[in-house]
Amino acid sequence: MDTAQLIAEHGPRESMDYDVVIVGAGPAGLATAIRLKQRAAEAGGDLSVVVLEKGAEPGAHILSGAIMDPKALTELIPDWKERGAPLDQPVTEDRFLFLDETNAKQPPLLPDCFHNEGNYIVSLGAVVQWLASQAEELGVEIFPGFAATEVLYDDKGAVCGVATGNLGLDKAGNPKGDFQLGMELRAKYTVFAEGARGQLGKQVIAKFKLDDGRDPQSYGIGLKELWEIDPGKHQPGLVIHSAGWPLDADTYGGSFLYHAGGNKVMVGFVVGLDYENPWLSPFEEFQRFKTHPAIRGFFEGGRRLSYGARAITAGGLLSLPKLAFPGGVLVGCDAGFLNASRIKGSHAAIKSGMLAADAAFDALAAERANDELAAYPQAFEQSWLHAELHRARNFKQWFKKGRAVATVMTGIEQWLLPRLGVQSPPWTIHRTEADHTRLRPATAFAPISYPKPDGKLSFDRLSSVFASNTNHEEDQPCHLRLARPGAAVSVNLAVFGGPEARYCPAGVYEFMKEADGGDRLQINAQNCLHCKTCDIKDPGQNITWTAPEGGGPQYAGM
Repeated sequence: MDTAQLIAEHGPRESMDYDVVIVGAGPAGLATAIRLKQRAAEAGGDLSVVVLEKGAEPGAHILSGAIMDPKALTELIPDWKERGAPLDQPVTEDRFLFLDETNAKQPPLLPDCFHNEGNYIVSLGAVVQWLASQAEELGVEIFPGFAATEVLYDDKGAVCGVATGNLGLDKAGNPKGDFQLGMELRAKYTVFAEGARGQLGKQVIAKFKLDDGRDPQSYGIGLKELWEIDPGKHQPGLVIHSAGWPLDADTYGGSFLYHAGGNKVMVGFVVGLDYENPWLSPFEEFQRFKTHPAIRGFFEGGRRLSYGARAITAGGLLSLPKLAFPGGVLVGCDAGFLNASRIKGSHAAIKSGMLAADAAFDALAAERANDELAAYPQAFEQSWLHAELHRARNFKQWFKKGRAVATVMTGIEQWLLPRLGVQSPPWTIHRTEADHTRLRPATAFAPISYPKPDGKLSFDRLSSVFASNTNHEEDQPCHLRLARPGAAVSVNLAVFGGPEARYCPAGVYEFMKEADGGDRLQINAQNCLHCKTCDIKDPGQNITWTAPEGGGPQYAGM
């Protein structure tokens, strides 16, 4: 049954009214909520603000490297140190390595974007939990375990809130004994802060044509593991980034290795989702990376604690959609504020949330509602965040021309020009192709033979999913929806060799042989890490990721 039928039979849905509804309890959403409450308190009044979070608790679904620039956090909560924010491990050393199969070379100069003085190695999940506690102290309502799955519109076509998903449906979409209709949360303004490739953000971008005139958004998949290593090999505050092996020179990507406190190391690998070779497996590339002679020594004798994966936005300023539309705004990675050159997005998410909150508060103070918050994009254009992203606007675009050209041009733009007194490059490079259009037929490449995992340094997908604490109720509708089910075999398998079986980092997609010798796609939705890579990379845009009834990863310390 669809929602309209369910409402007709079991409705109406319950409804709650708020001044501001925020979808997503990540850094952007929580910063928006905190700033709204701060402004209201400064004015001697109050606002009703609610944050919906699909994870079981704030931070449960958050995954990032992460090195955090505290600039925006200091603007939001100046006394964050005294309040116990979990920014405990300052960066003490930066290294960058160019890898080939056996060697590692350090460049003589390190571009400014890879300098991390004054920044902190953090668990972003722990930071988000702390931000949630600060928001609740200010009176923000946070509803964890409730996924917003529908945008609500008023009779003029403006956004006027969201509805949460229905609960208690079986695989066929029919109500079970514990069925509950979703709830409507109506608002004067709605903030979409779902992270990269947000389900509802994607819808409002399409409805209001917010990406008209912008470069196509570009994405990467980031894979991460948390390790506890031999104390003798641990160097608190050490930051290592790499480019090169195991990726070829035409594939965007690289690694990070961050020495946090307590003998913990965060290691990860990013692959740009504009790659061409359908035989490439980002998961196996990550596992292979850890075997490099310059890397493996950190992990030998250690143990893996957790694993996760998440799509990240990488298009930068040139791919940002229009930020405001009637009744709502996009903040954080739902819009695409991540600075790919710095490999940082949390400071940008917080700042964008603050700017949106200021615009919403001023509008509410003027007794406006459900109109376009034009003051938000205007404030962004005058902010330090815009200046930062403007300086880095060409970073991902240069990789269209290969790693060698990109390396040279990043050095010019991020090191040489600032020393000549030029803070932003005087040229702009545009992209014209969406990531999914870049995949080429399987016959254009030889299949890649990946080494078998050893279970000590490298691992398989299923043991990795177990390490992510991922769980979904199996008797619920599949949240990975195929617009054309037959295309999985007739196009993806026949032309591209079934790339979803490789780009998914959790073993969700498997091609199985039928008794008659034919092929079919099996979707193991219970394994899903909510990374949304399939929604981005499917060559025919045939897969749509939607929020399940509940579950997902439960990242610990990530």
